Amino acid sequence: MQKNISLLGSTGSIGIQTLQVVDMFPDKFKIVSIAASGNKIELLEEQIAKYKPKIVSICNEESAKRLQHKYGSGHTKIISGLDGVVEAAVVDDADIVVAAISGAAGLIPTLAAIKNGKDVALANKETLVTAGSLVMKEVKQKGIKILPVDSEHSAIFQCLVPEQVSSIESIVLTASGGPFRKYSLKMLESVTPREALKHPNWSMGNKISIDSATLMNKGLEVIEAHWLFRMDYNRIEVVIHPQSIIHSMVRYMDGSILAHLGFPDMRIPIQYALTYPERWENQLKQLDFTEVATLTFEKPDLQKFPSLQLAYNAGKEGGIKPTVLNAANEVAVEMFLKGKIKFLHIPMLVEKSLQKSGQIVNPSLEDILAVDKSTRIETENVYTKGLINS
Repeated sequence: MQKNISLLGSTGSIGIQTLQVVDMFPDKFKIVSIAASGNKIELLEEQIAKYKPKIVSICNEESAKRLQHKYGSGHTKIISGLDGVVEAAVVDDADIVVAAISGAAGLIPTLAAIKNGKDVALANKETLVTAGSLVMKEVKQKGIKILPVDSEHSAIFQCLVPEQVSSIESIVLTASGGPFRKYSLKMLESVTPREALKHPNWSMGNKISIDSATLMNKGLEVIEAHWLFRMDYNRIEVVIHPQSIIHSMVRYMDGSILAHLGFPDMRIPIQYALTYPERWENQLKQLDFTEVATLTFEKPDLQKFPSLQLAYNAGKEGGIKPTVLNAANEVAVEMFLKGKIKFLHIPMLVEKSLQKSGQIVNPSLEDILAVDKSTRIETENVYTKGLINS
């Protein structure tokens, strides 16, 4: 039986790799709708021509008009804006929605898909970071499945024994440590965006690559794991594992630890999310233990990489704080990529924004969207007013 897929974020790193998985099983998967930012219009046109989706949503209205002129009279409906992304997410034909839009922009369409009763392959961790309580409430009400695409959460998902959830001591998220793991604080003062984008093990988009370099990505994953697995923050560990062979672990009360190992290739967890609960044979590279010289582990250095602690603190405080954390971080990362601030300014900006923000204990969706917007403005203000150390 063919599974129909709505792919949100088709031209991003996860979106491209999702389509590679689809190409491995052309008789079993069909792309029925796609949504893209519009930054890679030529790639999007190639995807339209190849997969012939019913609906294509593109953020840029001018690009949408161009595509309407080219494809609008055929099988494909071209739409734009937030309403367009939502329409792509809730299309009737879709059996599963791959939520791979980067950042907080993925929240509204992902939530719409859940409310529409769609299973979600979740690659957008910010959805749960910014609105975990609201999202998981809808998941429970609709009885749908959230299938994690992040390699770490997919690993935990696969190591959890449903009958033994009450016996879990903790979950252990592994982190590569990023490209600057061995750098001193002095060396971190002068790193460039180009250096930060060179992840040692994974092929990822710009934003997540910078987050990996600051360890904020791991912090966001801690908050995501809290919601996905209903785990107290004190029972979520982070360990640096530079080889990225063990993708995460579950520690049980009797001293047993179940670990998920595999070659670092995002297409493996993507495929599992799409085929769950089945496992299908593929031609991807298999892990050869004889090629793995050693597996090493170390504690994260919170002095050099304070973003991880900021995320733990925001998660534990709860309420609106994770929304503030995420919004401030997105702005700071964008500033760094544009050369406006230094690498070490990223956590400084996030911390300032958290300090200046108020608290809303049980935020509504309207609260979350409003605070997300105001935090972005405030984070820009912190920068422009020179409230971070140079």
